[in-house]
This record gives sequence, C-alpha cells and structure tokens, in this order.
Amino acid sequence: MGGGKAVQKRGRTQRRHFREGRENAWKYGTKKTRSDEGATVDDPNPNPNPNPSWEPFSTQNPGFEEYYKGQAIVPEEQWDEFISTLRKPLPAAFRINASGQFFKDIRLQLENEFTTSLDTEVNDYETEAIRPLPWYPDKLAWHLNFSRMQLRKNQTLERFHEFLKQENEVGTITRQEAVSMVPPLFLDVLPDHYILDLCAAPGSKTFQLLEIIHQSIKPGFLPDGLVIANDVDVQRCNLLIHQTKRMCSANLIVTNHEAQYFPSCLSTKDFTRDEHGELKKDILQFDRVLCDVPCSGDGTLRKAPDIWRKWNAGMGNGVHRLQVEIAMRGITLLKVGGRMVYSTCSMNPVENEAVVAEILRRSKGSVELLDVSYELPELVRRPGLRTWKVRDRGLWLATYEDVPISRRGVILPSMFPCDEICTSKFQSESLYENATLNNSEVKNNCSFESVDHCVTMDIDNDPKKLGNDVTLVHISKDAEIEDDCKVGASQNDLDETKAKVSSFSLEHCMRILPYDQNSGAFFIAVLHKISSLHDDSVKAVGQSNRRKQRTQRSTSPGLGSDDQPVVRSSIDIPQDDPGVVEAASAPGPTDKFPSVKDDQGAVETENIEAFDNGEDGNLETKQTKENLVTHGKWRGVDPVVFFRDENTINSIRSFYGISDVFPLDSHLVTRNCDANHVKRIYYISESVRDILELNFKVGQKLKITSLGLKVFERQASKDNSGTCTFRLSSEGLPLLLPYIGKQILSASLEDFRHLLQYRTIKFPDFVDADFRENASTLMPGCCVTVLKEKNKEIFQDDSSAIAIVCWKGKSNLSIMVSQLDAQELLERLQARFGGQRVSGPDESDASHGAAAELEVSGAQVAEPDFVE
Repeated sequence: MGGGKAVQKRGRTQRRHFREGRENAWKYGTKKTRSDEGATVDDPNPNPNPNPSWEPFSTQNPGFEEYYKGQAIVPEEQWDEFISTLRKPLPAAFRINASGQFFKDIRLQLENEFTTSLDTEVNDYETEAIRPLPWYPDKLAWHLNFSRMQLRKNQTLERFHEFLKQENEVGTITRQEAVSMVPPLFLDVLPDHYILDLCAAPGSKTFQLLEIIHQSIKPGFLPDGLVIANDVDVQRCNLLIHQTKRMCSANLIVTNHEAQYFPSCLSTKDFTRDEHGELKKDILQFDRVLCDVPCSGDGTLRKAPDIWRKWNAGMGNGVHRLQVEIAMRGITLLKVGGRMVYSTCSMNPVENEAVVAEILRRSKGSVELLDVSYELPELVRRPGLRTWKVRDRGLWLATYEDVPISRRGVILPSMFPCDEICTSKFQSESLYENATLNNSEVKNNCSFESVDHCVTMDIDNDPKKLGNDVTLVHISKDAEIEDDCKVGASQNDLDETKAKVSSFSLEHCMRILPYDQNSGAFFIAVLHKISSLHDDSVKAVGQSNRRKQRTQRSTSPGLGSDDQPVVRSSIDIPQDDPGVVEAASAPGPTDKFPSVKDDQGAVETENIEAFDNGEDGNLETKQTKENLVTHGKWRGVDPVVFFRDENTINSIRSFYGISDVFPLDSHLVTRNCDANHVKRIYYISESVRDILELNFKVGQKLKITSLGLKVFERQASKDNSGTCTFRLSSEGLPLLLPYIGKQILSASLEDFRHLLQYRTIKFPDFVDADFRENASTLMPGCCVTVLKEKNKEIFQDDSSAIAIVCWKGKSNLSIMVSQLDAQELLERLQARFGGQRVSGPDESDASHGAAAELEVSGAQVAEPDFVE
C-alpha cells in the first residue's frame, strides 16, 4: 500500500538509536544521579525505583483544609476522621446487570463462593471482604474493601480480579464507584420514560438507566421508553459508545452537543391546526433528566489523589456558571410533572447548593426541590447547606456587595446564599457594572446582562479556556489584591461576618461524605417540574445562548454552509468504526410527542422555539434540506438512512423464518445509502424511530453519533453456498430468537460445550446423533444453536434459553461468537450445571473418545468474511 513506506520512514538519528536499542532519554526525565549513571545491568542492588523523578502523590493541601473548614461541611469534632478518610484509597465497587441472562447466577456466586474465599483478606476498616451495598435494591451492587491497586497487585485476589475483568468486558457487571450509582436511583425511572443524560460520558450511569428500563421486559420485546446520552467531547462519546454497547439495547441514542445548548427539536405537525385553530407542534421533551454536570471533582480525591496538588477554590468558581446553564437547559427540556436529578462529585457549595438555589430562583415556583429522605433509607446521607461563603484570591466573601468591582466578572451573585429578596438591588446596579467593566482592563472575555434578579456573565465555556480562567482564581492566604475599586468590606470585617442564610429548603439536598460509609463524596438534588417555565426564565437562557453563538461565529473560522459553529471539542469520527452511527433521516409522521394546547405550555414552547432559532437560525434553507438525506448535516459523520430494500428484507425474513409479528419495516437503519454495499443493519425501537423522524423534520438538529442494535451483518461463504447474504449478529440474537422459525438446531449440553471450546467441529464428531443429522441436513449459511437441557422442552421465548450464532458449512459447524464471550458462557454453564452431562440417545464410548480428540478445521467459514 502507498502508506506503508511513509510509516516505516524514520529520521537518521532515530534509526540509529533503534538499531542500537537505546533507551528513550525522555521517558523518565532528563535528571540523572551519579549512582544511576554508574549502575549496570549486572548490578546486584539496582535502584528499586526505575523512575528517579517519580514521587508519591501528596495528600496535603492547606488551602483545601482551610476552605472546607470555613464552609463547615462537617462538624468540627469530626474533621480529623473526615480528612483521614480522604487520604485512604477508595474501595472498589461494581454493579450486576439485572437485565442480563445470568445475573442470578453471578449474584449467587458472589454470595457463596467469593464471600467465603475472600474472608481472610480484610483490613482494619472493614469487617467483610466483600458485601452487597445495603441501599441498592436486590443485592445488585457490591462493595469491596480493596482498592483498584490492591486488586491488581495482590496475588491472592488474582482469580477474583480476573473474574471482574471478564464479567465487565462482556457486560454482565459494571465496575462503578458506589456513590456514582445513587443519582439514577432517585430518578424513579419506568420502562416507558424518555430519559435524557445531559453529561453522560464515560457511561456508567447511562448503562444503569438502560438496565432499569430493560429489567422487567420479556425476551423479544422492547421498552416503550428510551435513553438519550449526550456528551460534549466526541472522544468521550466514543468511550460512552464502547461502554453502552455491552448492554445491546435498541433504545439508546448517543449525541454530541454542548449540554447547555442541547436542541429541543421543535416542529410544527405538517402545519395542521387543532380545534382551537392553533398550530400543532411536536417538541422533544423528557420524563426524566439526569444532570451530572462537570465539576471540580474534589469528591473523588480517594480515587484521583493528584487532585490534592491541583485543587484551589477558583476551580469551583470557574465552573459555576456552566453548571447553572446546563441545569436550566435540563429543566427546560423536562416535561411538566417530570423529575430531574442534579448531581456533582464535588463538596463545594458554590457548585452544589448555590446552583440549586439559582435554579429555584429562575424557575419562580415552576420547579420544587423534593424531599426524598424516605427513599433509599439505608443510604447514609447528610442534609444540604443553607449558608456558605465564597472564596476568591484569598478573601472570604459573605455577600455579593463584598465582591470588588473588578472581580465581578468571575464572582457572580448566584454564588451566594441569597434569594429573591436580596437580589433585587443587583438589578439597579447592573447598568453601572456594565459600564465600569467595559472601561476597565479586565482580562476575562465576558459580558453582562440583567437577567431576572441578578447579573449573569456570558463567558466562553471552552474547557481549555476555562482552565486558564481557573488559574486566575487561586486560593492564597498572602494573595495581593490589586483592585482599582474599593472592596465593600475589609477582610477583618468579613471574617467576623457570617454568610446569609438561604430561604430555600436546601436541606432537602443530599450530601454523601466519604467517612460515613467508606465511599467517595457526592452531591444530589432531586427537582420536580410543577408547571411550565415563565416567559422570562426561558428567554434569559435563550438570549444568553444567542449572544454566545454570535460570539462564536465572529471568532470561529471554518463554519459550515448553514452558518453553524463547529463544536470546539469535536473531532471527526472514524468512518470505519462499526459502533458509531449518525443521525437517521427519513420523513414520516409521528404523534409520540406532546401537542401543546394550554396557555402555559404555549408560552414555554414559543420560548423554546426562540431558543432553537437563536441556535440554528439559518438551518431551514433550501440547500440544506436537499443535502440532508444523502450527506447529512454534520461534517465528519455519515448519516443514517432507513434500510428499505424490500428484496433483502424479504430474503432475511424468509431464510430465518422470522415471524410477521416482529416488525422490520421502518425499524432498520444503516450508514450506507447504497443497499448493495451495506455491511451492517441496525434495529431501532419504536421510540427511537419517532425521535429520528422528528429529527429529520427539524433539519437534523441532533448530532447523533450512535444508535440502534446491530442485528444483521453481511456474510458470504467461501464457495458462495449461502442463500442469504446477511447473518445474524450475536448482539441482536436475544431480541430475534423468539421470532425465528428456521435455521435452528437443538444441541445437548455435551455438544454445546464442545462447540464453545473448539469453535469448529466436523459433523461426525458430534455426540448426539439427532444433532449430527440435523446439522448436516440444514441449509448452508448462518444458523442458531440452542442448548437443550435434560427433560426440558425448548421454548425460544423463554428467558432461560441459551443460544449462540453459528455457521453451517459443507462438513462442519462453526460458532460466530468472540473468544471472550465463549469463555464466559462456558463458565456460566459450569456454574449452573457443574459436571452434569446431558447426552444424546446414541452416545457410546467410541463417540465420546472421538469428541475428546476433535480436530479444529479451517474449512468453510471459521472466521466471518465480510463483503466489502
């Protein structure tokens, strides 16, 4: 290939060093000690630390201790216990996938086998080596008293560590921090709910939400709801896709948007009118919204000790405004009567209670903070704070009046515990502040406007630029304040002044602290939308977003043809990634979204429409509409089209005997418009289909990077003996199995195990004579092998049915399952059946000996051979 020579070409010095086998001089830094230079390979006492520049992480930060002591997040007498727990490694935790076929077997194995074998490995903090989390339902979440490092290094834990890695890879368990499992539980999710996870990566909470909606669904059926998982970074979206594809769900859409600008997809229904003469409108809104927003992350100190040296008070101040914008966008997209959970892995009240208070202020009674103390009663939690102070450049600030004029571009009124009463005076000051700040030399690129009750800042939220802003706001006792304007109060006065108390019931928020149950720290608030947002509440967000869009368009090069700003953190998605699928595009009517008829709903809908017009004002152009179906709107990502090739669909349905009850039309999507070159076909649920149709009607505002469940893959035998060009996918087999009437084999336990172990077996080597005969007479091509248990009839719609995808060749049968999945299934069979053997009626010693000496043949199709 043409690219081969370029890859092999190296510089002259690099080639010489490669031939001589020299060590990379930059690997451990440039500093060398005299003893290191004199050491040789044969040195009997080499330096035990191969990296002389490495030092263990420091778990000391005076600024951190001063800040949180001042905030009084824990009683003074419990401070030593609190800080000592933060300096200990975080115990590992994991969750069993309740929608998996073998979840009961795994839970039983944990309760019996591992609980007994690990009893000797306990520490002074825990009395049990492994235990179920008491607050998680049905013993589906487990806590270990070992850190991740101990699991990797301790030889006695090697078998258990391998068990965790294998089960996590195949999707039967998910390794996740214990406190991270809490927010989805407070969402009170039902299978028919539309759920939005605004900041979803890396995907453990999204996986948990998918588990919940699939948990009570029978085989062959799909939930009525769906989960939309969004993240701003396309690379993190790829990580999210990798995590969630283990769930094998047709009810998931992964999008790539900035959470505070997530589009609402407002559409008029074919310009038809209701009985009142009003235009019927479709709008994408959600029953549940999870807002696990970006934060300073100091609640993860036990897991990420490097935060100790990086932490400063400005980190929380720098992300406060972004958190408020994301939370308000979540409230806007929430249906009336819906529930939103706001959460962070931070202990900072500026990122927690201050954001919740700002949500309640802006919503003006449309949203209430729920008291959920009766839910999950065994979860140890503490009430939220109602009073706190703000720290900036070494100063404690009790109220917004104490903030220097030149620092009001960073320190906002919403950071303080005031309510509607104490914020009215900020409105009259906003014009003066704008004029003052425009004339002053403030390095932060920000602007102000008067919104409701306070001055809000329009600042670039790019993570890289945000990091630069954070470095300007660091905590230091001896920091010099260089302000041209006078501070509202001296530092001595501030030290003696107590912060104001919020009038909102912020004690209904939940704080989880590390020393309460040997976990990380987390903050959770559960919000309920009582009525539609008021006119000014939504317009404030829309105006701020439109102004930011104008700023981006004036400063960002390379805008698209529709004048859309390029997402700053977005990169091109690889074209050959089979797990990444872009937005679907096919017109079709949909009535699955709420039609707005009441006055309050109409007001909110108009405001959302204004919000979207501000974001995508030039979207509905003629040129854009013409290119949507074939090219897609988003550069670097191929569009998804509905797969409507009737000949191929009929061929698949006929070959596998798929029942007409199972819908294929309008549920199959692919990435290629040319049906002759389609490699993979994905199945989508009815709810996902409705979203895609709505997305097409509004001009593909949703940038979808992945969706659907892979059910068919193009496959051809070497001699072209197969009559169907598409084989079944292992991911989609559980969904299709109850509806397949042809190409099915029933294997004994002995033959089923041999298939998993040897992967390819010749027909004469099978133990069961009936299975041998049926396999040899089956039509060549893809087939399904189902385990036949002793004295038990096979029912394909039974949740306990165990089946794998195989390929029938001329003389052998090969499984089309990954090595890891085959090994996992073998271990599950061993745990369920032990040494029990279910044999065919014609079993003999000779046939058993032949099966023991199986020859793995490469004939026919040992490995899938895709058509390009």
